[in-house]
Order: sequence, then C-alpha cells, then structure tokens
Amino acid sequence: MVRSIELLAPARNADVAIEAIKHGADAVYMGAGSHGARAAAGNSLDDIERVVKYAHIFGARVYVTVNTIVYDDELLQVEQLVRSLYNIGVDALIVQDMALLQMDLPPIALHASTQCDIRTPQKAQLMQAAGFSQVVLARELSLEETAAIHASVDVPLEAFVHGALCVSYSGDCQAGWALQRRSANRGECPQICRLRYDLLDADGRMLVKGKHLLSLRDLNRSKYIEEMLESGVSSLKIEGRLKDADYVKNITAHYRRLLDEIIGAHPDKYVRASYGSSKISFTPDVAQSFNRGFTTYFTKPLALSSRMASINTPKWSGVPVGTVKSVSPKFITAALSTQLANGDGLGFFARSGEFVGFRLNRVDGNRLFPASAVSPEPGSTLYRNRNKVRADLMMGNTAERALKVDFILRAVGWGVALKATDESGASVELTAALELAPASKPQAEVRANTLRKLGGTHYCPGDICDEAGDWFVPVSVLASLRRDVLERLDAARIATHKFDYRRGADDKALTVLLDGKLLDRHDNVSNKLAEKFYTSYGAKVKERAMEVMPLAKKRVQVMETRYCLRREMGRCLRTVEGREWRGPLVLASAYGNLEVEFDCARCRMFVYSS
Repeated sequence: MVRSIELLAPARNADVAIEAIKHGADAVYMGAGSHGARAAAGNSLDDIERVVKYAHIFGARVYVTVNTIVYDDELLQVEQLVRSLYNIGVDALIVQDMALLQMDLPPIALHASTQCDIRTPQKAQLMQAAGFSQVVLARELSLEETAAIHASVDVPLEAFVHGALCVSYSGDCQAGWALQRRSANRGECPQICRLRYDLLDADGRMLVKGKHLLSLRDLNRSKYIEEMLESGVSSLKIEGRLKDADYVKNITAHYRRLLDEIIGAHPDKYVRASYGSSKISFTPDVAQSFNRGFTTYFTKPLALSSRMASINTPKWSGVPVGTVKSVSPKFITAALSTQLANGDGLGFFARSGEFVGFRLNRVDGNRLFPASAVSPEPGSTLYRNRNKVRADLMMGNTAERALKVDFILRAVGWGVALKATDESGASVELTAALELAPASKPQAEVRANTLRKLGGTHYCPGDICDEAGDWFVPVSVLASLRRDVLERLDAARIATHKFDYRRGADDKALTVLLDGKLLDRHDNVSNKLAEKFYTSYGAKVKERAMEVMPLAKKRVQVMETRYCLRREMGRCLRTVEGREWRGPLVLASAYGNLEVEFDCARCRMFVYSS
C-alpha cells in the first residue's frame, strides 16, 4: 500500500506559513489567538484564513495549535474558537486537553499533540480510541520504539525531525510553574532548561560551576529520514513556531529535497501529501540557520561517550570561520577559512566558557574590525552566526511553487474551448465566443507560446494539445481565456480540497484502556470536561494538574527526562568516576534549586523542585 508522506513546517505568522508552503511544505502548523503552546506566536482568524486559501490550492494543509491545558472558565471560549477555525477551513487542530473530546464541536480532525506525552503503544492506542486522527510522538523515541507504536495503531504517526528539544518529556514538565509560575502546559514556558546552573553533590561540594547543564542541542535527523518512514512515520515535523522566515525557508527546503529523493526512489511505497514543485534560488544548508549544535538524540542507540547537550551556551555559536592570531585595540588579525563580509555576526568562547558575540564592522583581508570592543584569546576559534550576504539573499523572494497544468485547445461551433488539467487531476474548461476565420499563417507555435505565459499564477506549463486547427484565434482572446480558466481552476482546487474529519471514539477500547486507571498531576487534568472524559470510561482522577492545585510546599517531581546529566558529564553511576559524585545532586540557579535523581535500570533522570 502506498503511504502519503507529509512534511510539516512551523509558522509564527501568515507570511512565514506561506513561505513554508512555497519552499515545499505539505502542511503548516500555527497558533490561533489563544491556547497555543507558544503564546507569543498567535494569529488572527483573518490571517489563518489567508494561509488556508493559499495552502489549499496546492492540496497542502493547515493545522492550528490549541494545545494547552484549559481552565474551567475558558471552556466556552475554546469551543467558540474551534467553531471559528472550522468555518474558515482549517484542516485539523493539534490539541492536548481531553476536554475538547467532550465539547459540542464540528467534525474537525483532532491531532494529539506531543504535549500528550505519547511514548508507548498503549498511550497511542488510547489517543486512537479517543478519536484522534493523527498522533505526535514523543521526541525521545527510537526508531525501534516508533515501529512498535506503528504496529499497534492505524492512525498516521507524526514525529519531529528537526529543531529545538525539550529536556523533559513534553507535557510532563512543571519546572517553569514550580520555579517561576509560568507553565509550559499553558504556552508560557520560561525555558528553565536553558538556564545556567551550578551542580552540587549531596555534601554541597561544587562539581560544575555556571554551565547550561539541561540545555540540549537541536535535533537533526537528516540521516535517518528513510528509516523514520520505514518505522511508520507519515508526518515529518520541523520544530520552530517562534523562528523567523529565513529559518523556515532553509530548513523546509532542506527536508523537501531529502524527502523528494526518497519518494522518487520508492514510488511503490510513498507518495507526497500535496502537489506542486518548488524552485529554490539558494542552496539549503541546516548549518546556516540557528542551532545549538546537532544531535540525533535517541533515534538510534548512542555510545556512552556521545554528547547531546550544549552546556557552554544556549545560543547559536555559528559555523567556524577562522582562528584568532592576535588582537590590537582596533582590529583582530585572524587566519580565515572562508571569506567574510561587512555586517557579519561573529563570536568566540572566552576563557570562562561564555560565548561572546559581536558584529563585524569592516573586514580588510585578514584584519577584522569589530563594531564593539572584544578581546578574544589568540588561538580562539571564530564562529559566524550571521552571514550578511546570505541573510540579504534570504530576505528576498527565494522560491516559487507551481502546479503543472496541461492545456487542450479546440474549436467549437461558437468559438474556442480551453481545458486546463493540473497534476492532481483537477480540471476546468471554458469557452470564448468567436467568429472563426481561417488563419493566413500557421498558428500552433503562437498559441503555444501564449498558453505558456503563466507568470503571476500558481501554475507552470505541462503538455499543450492544440486541436484548434488552422482557425485564427487572436492572442488577446486566448490570453484572456487562459487567465479565466486558471482563476476557475484555483477556485475549483479550493472548493474540492479533501478534508480529513474527526474519527469516532471507540468506547469499548477506551474502557479497556482506562477502567481502574488512577490519574495524577502528570496527566494534566485541569477542568471538569477532561475529568468527565476519563471518569466516564472508568478512570479515577486522584490528582489534578499542578496549575489548578494549591501551591505545593513539598518536594515535587517537575521533570522526567531520558537525557542523563551524569552520562553527559562522563559520570554514569555504572562507572567508577560516576560513583565519585554522591547524590542526590543539586542544580542551583538564581531562580531556585532543583534536585536530580537517577533510575539507572530504566536510564531515566528525575528532576524535583526543592
């Protein structure tokens, strides 16, 4: 069976969403005015509708995030929001709160967010039984674990392929709420994992000072795309709803190219989820966009020596471009490995380990003139995290996406008819009244050239079949007919867009999966409708979400991570060096302390507020 494969790109606003589609995305996901897990990336209904109309021309889809937990006094607001999104043609909602399953909603498709913490076959089965049309897997899963989930359900699986990583299992992080009263489950993540920490042992002895010990590198699964597809992933998701257009253009184009190669090599197994081809005016390169260094995370088993954190800086250091030779009051002399330009952004790691950035005011051969006073040590590596020349290029129009269209022109009793059929099979035919007269010279080439002029449309020329014979058709008439038929084809594509709809719930399966289950605060039950969903199938809510409970005055688990700090620092408890660090370990920051414990049998780390 041929499986539809989707490249899913992020968008902070409508303009970025359209750029993502132009650069090859089969779908985009973006926030609405409220209740998205990135509160700073909300969009109006008018802007979302503009994206919907553009996307549907190419058969691309628009998903809107309503993936926070919902409070009781917000339930009606969320229900009204969903109805509005359905009415403007949104393809699906990405949600976390089970309250939506109890609302009186239109039949819009629901996707289970990564905030639902789907890391086991049983959890995926629960989401399928509840009526979700697609499930977003936890980022921590290996290919083998993904394949096991795929074997247990028949809904499409969505998995992250690129971008920032949360150190905790998504949806199960209360660190921001515990330390700063800002909840990731409410779209207000304060990025506790990106802070600088001192690491202390049980006796208060300083083990590590002032490092970003929970800050992970960025995910990059470029080398494992085909294996992800083989494991059952159908939707490859790029993280980054707060990223700018430059980032989204580059990363989307990169993965579009990789996917096209795989789909082209296996037409018997995979088909692209949307239509149209993108012409890109730059060379995609993931190293040129913001990243904290890359990791494949747990995609495949890792060697004990491999590293997945960026402990020196949570910022983008950039690409190495040279080495400092000497420093004078006005300029830096460097041995450069690439040509630099005025306005480039450079940086280096100081002796303290801190990353220091600066703008390059002027470059003269191997002499660099910073815009601000900096003093890198001789021998320091220089990094470029803003390529001025490339940035200027990326600000322009860097892609055009077009559907191939075939034309058939023929004479009819009252004039000529033009039929346009695009690559998806959509077809429109219009006629123009015309008193036909024999042409004085051959017309085929003139008419073909007129039909090929498709600039300013969403189409590029395919086959042209001219059956109009030797009749004279004025160029103005044919050009007008071409324009009208393509406008109608646009409208037809939007009107006949294929929607997915919400699946029905499987009550029997839900009862088997939930009966007798005790739910605690990690299940994020924050309102009466979510509680009703669970209890109607036999579950019991022992504890509601932390955000709606009185502030805890006791030691509380705020993260579970597959990332192990001991392993990252070469201090695994299974080694002699690891046993030298006596726990529980403490992460101390300006915002408060966190205690860290380890479950070596399951290779998990637990973080507690103290």
